[in-house]
Amino acid sequence: MAALPLMVNAGNYWQWSPGSMKINALFSDHLIARSSRLLALPLIVFFALPIAILFLRVSPAQLVASLGKEQVYQAVGVSLKTTLISLGVILLSGTPLAYWMGRYDFRFKRLLDTLIDLPTILPPSVAGVALLMTFGRRGLLGGWLEAIGVQISFTQAAVVLAQVFIAAPFYVRAAALGFANVDQEIEQAAQLDGANRWQVFRYVILPLSRYALISGSMMSWARALGEFGATMIFAGNYIGRTQTMPTAIYLGFEVDLTIALTLSVILVTISFCSILLIKVLAASRST
Repeated sequence: MAALPLMVNAGNYWQWSPGSMKINALFSDHLIARSSRLLALPLIVFFALPIAILFLRVSPAQLVASLGKEQVYQAVGVSLKTTLISLGVILLSGTPLAYWMGRYDFRFKRLLDTLIDLPTILPPSVAGVALLMTFGRRGLLGGWLEAIGVQISFTQAAVVLAQVFIAAPFYVRAAALGFANVDQEIEQAAQLDGANRWQVFRYVILPLSRYALISGSMMSWARALGEFGATMIFAGNYIGRTQTMPTAIYLGFEVDLTIALTLSVILVTISFCSILLIKVLAASRST
């Protein structure tokens, strides 16, 4: 079979033949794909290089030795304790809010949605000041609480509140999307079979939203684990009491750089694994 000519004569002008247009399109796609990879390389290196340097600057022997230091395991312990409590508070209070936001339309919903998302872009230091002005000794509610013997600022309770304030929107957003994506026809079928509202929620809505709830929980927990600014202002940086891993890193630059590097490696590892798990869950949901 004869090869198609690249160009054909169409009256007084030449135009590309269908065969040549297909070759040209394939060549253009290949060129665009290769160019995009080259243009993306600097940003990929920019992301990867500082993270890799953290792991290269501390040897495995130094990492193990630092884990035995009192300041390190105390910071790890405070972080794990407070973030697990924060996650429990977020799940208990955030799930009803997410269900309401994901399932119903109401007046001022967009305004409330904006308010929920605000902590995600608000500077953490501003969040810390706002919490201190609310729950501090001279705050709106802090004075009343202190009068009955309850102090929140500069305690572990302040650490928990700071983490909840910053991290809760990540769970609420993911859970609301999960609840909103549940097919209402499945719910109606369950109701026709005699299930009440609680049974529909327990046995239909929750299982169908589980991937969104789990991914939101992981993202929220990881964000709480990395909270720094609001915690510093509202809870302080008291070793063994309110010092978390991020605040211990800040102090480590002045006292012992190895401690800062060790805690940084721990946080990077936890954050990377959390995000990877979320992506694996999302991929398994789509298959």
